[in-house]
Amino acid sequence: MASKRVIVGISVGDINGIGLEIILKSFVDNRMLDFMIPIIYASNKVINYHKKSLKIGDLNLVKADPNKEFKGKNIYYRECWTEDVKIELGKQTSDGGKYAIKSLKAATNDLADRKIDVLVTAPINKENVQSSEFNYPGHTEYLADFANADKVLMLMIADKLKVAVATGHIPLKEVAKVLSKELILEKLDLLNQSLKKDFGIIKPRIAVLGLNPHAGDNGVIGEEDNDIVSPSVSNARQKGILAFGPYPADGFFGNGSFSNFDGVLAMYHDQGLAPFKTLSFGSGVNYTAGLPIVRTSPDHGTAYDIAGKNGASEVSFRSALFQAVEIFRTRKQWKEMNSNPLPLRRAK
Repeated sequence: MASKRVIVGISVGDINGIGLEIILKSFVDNRMLDFMIPIIYASNKVINYHKKSLKIGDLNLVKADPNKEFKGKNIYYRECWTEDVKIELGKQTSDGGKYAIKSLKAATNDLADRKIDVLVTAPINKENVQSSEFNYPGHTEYLADFANADKVLMLMIADKLKVAVATGHIPLKEVAKVLSKELILEKLDLLNQSLKKDFGIIKPRIAVLGLNPHAGDNGVIGEEDNDIVSPSVSNARQKGILAFGPYPADGFFGNGSFSNFDGVLAMYHDQGLAPFKTLSFGSGVNYTAGLPIVRTSPDHGTAYDIAGKNGASEVSFRSALFQAVEIFRTRKQWKEMNSNPLPLRRAK
């Protein structure tokens, strides 16, 4: 494993949610700083407000200076705004959304300028962030636009369970209309490439879930699985992707079949995320595959109901930090291996 520490940019999400709580708690154990240099994008006043409310006194916060080298085991912050901000813990406010986007944009700009290596995002509220400057359903769509990436994939990861979705944040009634052989094949290709380049799996095995109950029961419960999903799996195999299915979603997770595969492609958001969060809630990570950058986040939201009560668990956010670093290093190794192939010797 590479010894050089990875520079991790952290956007704070909604300042009235649990974002800064889980960020600060993640670094109470300073061994985290042995292999990463964290930079929190916010204001010193807001960070210290949360630090004091949590009664965390021994975190060493240092203002990041772009002209100086990062030294020592410090937690850095980038001053994204200087004005006073009203913090109303547990409430959805316009300021909560406004400053979440200020933090996110400052971090992504530094990512584009290569001042940071990876981005880890704390949760935003998808409603209060909407404005003329930010009109996206969430982080995934914003980062895809930011990185000029037409094809991206929401991938949830926890230990050996990796679940992707063919359709993302759309109403359930639109799923069958949006699904196509081309879309499923595109998502399978993205998942296959990510499992190889981001996770170092040489020949990933991918399970594909059916759209309808019982994967359609041979057309008795809808024709989509016979007409769209099954042919997509066949097409993927013809292209060298080890795809299998379609499998009925209920039995697939219920009997533990997922453990036989390196990745799972669900047809829609809740079909994949409901079992994923049931099996790994509190430790899972949301990863945006297909981007030229590395971005992870915890598998939960702003949690207004517990904000300010010092009861939020940092486990998922800490996992997101670990995963961002590991993916960054795996990508680097993959690139080095594929750009410098070993010369072949002629047989004697």
